[in-house]
Amino acid sequence: MQALYTASTGMTGQQTRIDVIANNLANMNTSGFKTVQANFQDLVYQTLSAPGTTAPGGTTVPTGVEVGLGTKVGSTDRLFTQGSIVQTQNPLNLAISGNGFFQVTLPDGTIGYTRDGSFQVNGQGQLMTANGYLVQPAITVPQNATGITIGADGTVSATIAGQQNAQQIGQLQLAGFANPNGLAPRGQNLFTATQASGTPLVATAGLQGLGTLQQGYLEQSNVSLVDEMVALIDAERAYEAMSKVVSSGDQMLQMANTMNG
Repeated sequence: MQALYTASTGMTGQQTRIDVIANNLANMNTSGFKTVQANFQDLVYQTLSAPGTTAPGGTTVPTGVEVGLGTKVGSTDRLFTQGSIVQTQNPLNLAISGNGFFQVTLPDGTIGYTRDGSFQVNGQGQLMTANGYLVQPAITVPQNATGITIGADGTVSATIAGQQNAQQIGQLQLAGFANPNGLAPRGQNLFTATQASGTPLVATAGLQGLGTLQQGYLEQSNVSLVDEMVALIDAERAYEAMSKVVSSGDQMLQMANTMNG
């Protein structure tokens, strides 16, 4: 009874899909989070009669008899669409309007990439993430600074106590990728580059197809509650249908065993 095993692959796939949906819903309020979708692929087919074979009467069979052996989750893709941008009044909060990622230095020395611009400064005035990872290129805010301004192109200026004009203290840059879906998620709103993502294109915000920066704003998650709830109901119904196939297959096996007995 191949249907039992085929239906089980469908149930396993829908379980994975529900896990993905649950993670999306859990991150509805995560800054810069991008929705993930599960994509399915069919498995191999059992060929009972190949198309083009010769029938007993000497004719050629136009179509064959092939039975599929189920499905699997082939990939999980992130939708890098723009999330809503909300005002926070915090001058160290930055939102990217358009494509691109902020760059941070991870503990192992590699570069991580994030859309979460909720930055802070440490005791030395260095700009960093909430988890303590330094932003790259490095920005150090003077201890006697009374204000900080970050332009749409990433130019960082500070107003120093006793000085009338602000002075430039650094230049933030963004990184872009040919295939953002190839980035490896690391948790903590971070990604790392892989061979699939390609090498990063680092440039000034607003150039090379990269977005611009908005100071005092944060990008919210692009998760749609309505879409995720509809997908959840669809996954539940599909799982239920597969379970009925298993139940029907069990009943057919029971009938066959009774007849053989």
